[in-house]
Amino acid sequence: MRVLLYTHSLVSDWNHGNAHFLRGVARDLISRGHEVVALEPEGGWSRTNLEAEQGTGIADRFAEVFPELASFQYDIDFNHEAAVAEADLVLVHEWTEPSLVARLGRARRNGGTFTLLFHDTHHRAVSEEKSIADLDLSDYDAVLAFGETLSERYRKAGWGRRVFTWHEAADTRLFRPRAAARGTDVVWIGNWGDGERSAEIDAFLIEPVKRLGLSATVRGVRYPLDALERLAAARIDFGGWIANADVPAVFARARSTVHIPRRPYVEALPGIPTIRVFEALACGVPLVSAPWDDAEGLFRPGTDYLVARDTNEMAKHLKAVVSDPDLARALRIAGLDTITRRHTCHHRVAELLGILAEVGTARVRAALPETVA
Repeated sequence: MRVLLYTHSLVSDWNHGNAHFLRGVARDLISRGHEVVALEPEGGWSRTNLEAEQGTGIADRFAEVFPELASFQYDIDFNHEAAVAEADLVLVHEWTEPSLVARLGRARRNGGTFTLLFHDTHHRAVSEEKSIADLDLSDYDAVLAFGETLSERYRKAGWGRRVFTWHEAADTRLFRPRAAARGTDVVWIGNWGDGERSAEIDAFLIEPVKRLGLSATVRGVRYPLDALERLAAARIDFGGWIANADVPAVFARARSTVHIPRRPYVEALPGIPTIRVFEALACGVPLVSAPWDDAEGLFRPGTDYLVARDTNEMAKHLKAVVSDPDLARALRIAGLDTITRRHTCHHRVAELLGILAEVGTARVRAALPETVA
């Protein structure tokens, strides 16, 4: 099967977590014998920011770390109709320009034999509803949404013919336990964002670390000056952007990590964790989470990770994890077990193939393994 991924970027993961999951999905598809090519817009904000910060060699590093993956940039003159005509499956991410989303739909309507899927991994359906409502998804075979509450939004609004829940997951070829001396008490890898969790970062990271006097490191982008000053006042090291491929080594050296969900997910889209939860547990690092409702039963709260309802509980849990080797070991084992059994990119590709067997065109169904089709 030839798969075409329309993504904001596969090469750059600067403030672009969807690249993590798509890389893992693409690698698993390739390992099963499928061909995968990604298309990303020329001048996209993620890649532009990363090149400005890290230099133009990022494409070389990407090719070094992910030699099996291919991603090409398209410009205004690119022939999208010709590209999709050669594909069996076309997966279009929701950051794709609305005019192109509609254009690809028309290509499907005008005799395209490929299967066309729309992929949503963001909260814009609730935070910027009009931006999703205005998309023309009428010619898409199905929508893949990364949580059931988001799927329900699509179904109730009538966006798309069919809607399936397709959670993100860990690329366990990359995210796995690694042997290293534990040198840092707490590491948090996350971006500041648009004020969606500023108070939460203070309450569930900065204040507990400061109160306990723990050693801590933060990696991420888009931190304003006042945020950097607050981190410095708590003696938290700030390392800036980190390539996702380097994250497992950082987790390996940490005694714990935290999960601080963005407010739109907690308030309007319960049940959807960020991909960092999957990746951290896959690396076997003990996790303490700020409150979120695991409405779909993805994990075992209290077993796979600890939940802190406020600053005091976060301080209590972090102190316990960094000082109690038995507790830390139990969390590492339980979290990794849940990922291994349920939440790898291999699992998600199997789910995708099952969805294609149900909604795929004759062309794509003919390309599926017999055990699926």
